[in-house]
Amino acid sequence: MGLPIGELFILGFRDPLIPGWLRDFARSFGLGGVILFDYDCTDQKYERNVYSPAQLEELCQGLHALPSRPLIFIDQEGGKVRRLKEERGFIPLPSARQFGRLTASERRNVLRPSYAQMRQIGIDVNLSPVVDLDINPDSPDVGSVQRSYSSDPEVVKECVEALADVAGSVNLKLCLKHFPGTGGAKVNPHDHVMDLSDCLTDAQVNVFKELIARVPMVLFSHGIVNQWEKDTPVCLSAVAVNKMRGWAPDACILTDDLQMQGVQKLMSTGEACAKAVHAGADLILIGNNMKDEQDQAAEFARRLLSACAQDASMRAHAEASIKRVRRLKSG
Repeated sequence: MGLPIGELFILGFRDPLIPGWLRDFARSFGLGGVILFDYDCTDQKYERNVYSPAQLEELCQGLHALPSRPLIFIDQEGGKVRRLKEERGFIPLPSARQFGRLTASERRNVLRPSYAQMRQIGIDVNLSPVVDLDINPDSPDVGSVQRSYSSDPEVVKECVEALADVAGSVNLKLCLKHFPGTGGAKVNPHDHVMDLSDCLTDAQVNVFKELIARVPMVLFSHGIVNQWEKDTPVCLSAVAVNKMRGWAPDACILTDDLQMQGVQKLMSTGEACAKAVHAGADLILIGNNMKDEQDQAAEFARRLLSACAQDASMRAHAEASIKRVRRLKSG
């Protein structure tokens, strides 16, 4: 049997039902995961995957029935970044900044109903917590939208402990983000290439180093750290991946969405897929929301298969990643 390269992909799609192309992809290549959104950036409407708890539960059942049973991912941080909104019948969550100001018991009490609902619906992975320190309160993608718990690493760790406890009690998986920490950034990676070289601190990197044992999944940002690997987004950097592997060899490493301008201004989605696998990332995230490349998904997979056939080290990375993804699915 050939390499099930589709296990390395997390794909987004623009419908409330499972589209034919996604079924074909899963059948042909396998499929690591899907990511769900309520808002479609192309149409600029809240008409995409999420309409109500009952509709979403039915969609999740159908997605889990696809070949290789993909994991279902969603961004339900709380505050501005929550795909499951109360006006659609979902349980509310406060922003990270608000959450960081709660007591330990209040934190757990606010999480339990939301996390239980997510699992009941069929969500496997909540792409949370954001452990970026609030270094620059005006940073466009973190501080200014209250996505950071605190500038204090100890408060961040306490918040993550609460999330991990409650998530573990309902078997919901979590994912740290955005390695190596984008709280000091001056630009938004959705729109611009993001250089972190001058604002990354040891304290921030150490937050990830200490928490990866508690939450063994991590999303790598599009931030560039020139002192690690020049002009290379962290999610495509072998240096960054190897740093994380030194702390947690079995952790699952995700790229941030490769269709963000933080990558697109440097290369195409197809090129970024190959670079991510070559660097050793486990899961390639293509949301088909910043950009609609649904009809190119199979071609991305075929190109990766071809690259792995020609490059033994890349194939070895892919095989190791497929094992990690399958362990994640069985956990």
